[in-house]
Order: sequence, then structure tokens, then C-alpha cells
Amino acid sequence: MRTRVPVPLLVPAILGLVFLILPLVGLLARTPWATLFERLTEPGVVAALRLSLLTSTVATVFCLTLGVPLAWLLARVEFPGRRLVRALITVPLVLPPVVGGIALLLALGRRGLVGQWLDQTFGISLPFTTAGVVVAESFVALPFLVIAVEGALRGADSRYEEAAATLGANRWTTFTHVTLPLVAPGIAAGAVLCWARALGEFGATITFAGNYPGITQTMPLAVYQTMESGDLEGAVVLSLILLIVSVAILAGLRDRWLTAP
Repeated sequence: MRTRVPVPLLVPAILGLVFLILPLVGLLARTPWATLFERLTEPGVVAALRLSLLTSTVATVFCLTLGVPLAWLLARVEFPGRRLVRALITVPLVLPPVVGGIALLLALGRRGLVGQWLDQTFGISLPFTTAGVVVAESFVALPFLVIAVEGALRGADSRYEEAAATLGANRWTTFTHVTLPLVAPGIAAGAVLCWARALGEFGATITFAGNYPGITQTMPLAVYQTMESGDLEGAVVLSLILLIVSVAILAGLRDRWLTAP
């Protein structure tokens, strides 16, 4: 039933909306529209954008490879400690990104738990490389994919999988021919969120991979460096690109996230 909205609820709601929108309006208001195209085509901006798109895409593929089986395991298999595993998976969501970068250094650095073995055995060093950017982005983005896919798996009708099993299909065949098509929209939504989180990653990247133009400097790091150098307009232009990407992602997921019965 449609009733008048109580003032004690309406006023805070409007203030909350203004609080969220006002910074975006400020960003748009300070955008140098006259020189926007010229700034977007600067070599540093193009290099940072190209590296960001490359690393976030590779990180998303890596997360899909590991995250979909992990989500299936959590949703379909009962095993001791499943709640603990789920809690550990969500730790990067609440962990400060800089702390995540330090943790990656201690684990995968040249003197890290695994990184020392990789360096001595295969000559592989991940910190301060483009591969290190992918690792940092994957670390913070993987939980988004796992949570989205697990939710899709739990919401899917398991009777189709049971019917496939009664017809003689093993678990792998059921997974590839029944489960994946059922949860494909959820996987796609999770992949988009994962990609967006990887694209916007800053703290873990600068701590684990550094900020080297053309090698590890992604868009968020370029925004930070441009701002530090006193070029406010350049930082605004770079921020505008990330804002456009964010709005495009929300628009693409509007049916899943922004609509309600």
C-alpha cells in the first residue's frame, strides 16, 4: 500500500543519497572537458589503461579457474571445517588491502614461504612485476567471484543434477552439462564483479608489485601518482575513466542488483 513516507525516514534517506552523489557530482564538475580527449591520449594514461585492462582480465580468468570449483565445493560438498573455509575465503573482503599486499610479500616474495622456493627452483620472482599485479588483483577479487557463484549454486534447482545422476552421469559430466548452464548468469555476474574489483585494486598492488610506469602502474596507481605530483586535472581525468567503468558495470548488472519486486 502506498502511504506517506514518515519525515524521520525521508530526511535521512535524502541526506544519505546526497552524501553518496555529491562527490561524484564534484568529480564531474571539475573534469576538464575542453582538454579531455587530449589528456586521455597521453602516453602515460594509455599505458596505465592498457595495463589495467590486461591485468584485470588475466586476474579474472585466473579467478574463474580457481573460484568456480571452489564455490561448487562449498555449495555441494559437505566436509568438516566448511564454515571455517568459507570464513577464510571472505577474509580478503575485510582485510585492508595494504595488509594483503604485505601478506603476499611474506608468502610469495623472494624470501617468502613459497616465493623463496619459486625463486631458487625456477627463477620466478613475482614481486614488482606485471605478474605480481595479477596476483595482487586476484587475491582481493577472488572472494567476490566465489560468493556470487556459491549463491547461484545454492539457488539453482538441484533436481536437474539429481536427474542427471539417475541417468548415469558422473559428477564431472553433471557439472559440465547441467550445473554450469544452470548457474551461467551467476558466474557471469561474479566474473564482472571480480573484474571490476581487480580493475580498481590499489593497496595490495602498490605494496606487492610497486608503482612502475608501464610495468606495474595500473589506473588507480596512476591516479595516486598524478595527484601526488600536483596535477589535479590529470587525476580527475583518470578518475573519470574508472567512474565510467563502474557505472557501466552497474548498468550491466541492474537486473540482478538494482531491481526488486
